[in-house]
Amino acid sequence: KLPATILVNIYSMLFSVPIGLALGIYAALKKNKWQDHFVSTGVMIFVSVPSYVYAFLIQYIFCFKLKWFPFLMQPCETLSDYLSWSTFVSLIPAILSLSFGTIAGFTRYTRAELTEVLTSEFMLLARTKGLTKSQATLRHALRNSMIPIITYMGPMIAGVLTGAFVVENIFTIPGMGLTFVNSISSR
Repeated sequence: KLPATILVNIYSMLFSVPIGLALGIYAALKKNKWQDHFVSTGVMIFVSVPSYVYAFLIQYIFCFKLKWFPFLMQPCETLSDYLSWSTFVSLIPAILSLSFGTIAGFTRYTRAELTEVLTSEFMLLARTKGLTKSQATLRHALRNSMIPIITYMGPMIAGVLTGAFVVENIFTIPGMGLTFVNSISSR
């Protein structure tokens, strides 16, 4: 049961962390402009909705209406079956539903940390020393803001894992979440 749960969580984190970081950096660099307001509004919407609501919406739109993905995960007997293309395609709806909240969380946290670093005094010093805005951002701001963002990944992974329990049950992924929910139901 563990490989399916690990696979969904790894794919979800590999998908959501780069997108969340990129959107957070973009929103921080466009602070108080319409792009920042647009990203921040989207983040507030995606943070406030739980992952199982996304799971139902994705299942309805992409699996039922558009028929892009299968409803159920492909059955897997060996470890190589878990790493096959058909298994990956059948996991995409679950990965998307777990990723929306994670993307929003990373975007919000990255924007907050990077805007704090961009307004600090050492960034003003870097600019007065002759660095361009992009050089100062890449060399100093991103490096200093990544320390708290990397420490934020630990609790985020735990949050994705607990959200995966419900999403696995919705998409009938034979992982730890389905076993966990069945054990609660059968006492």
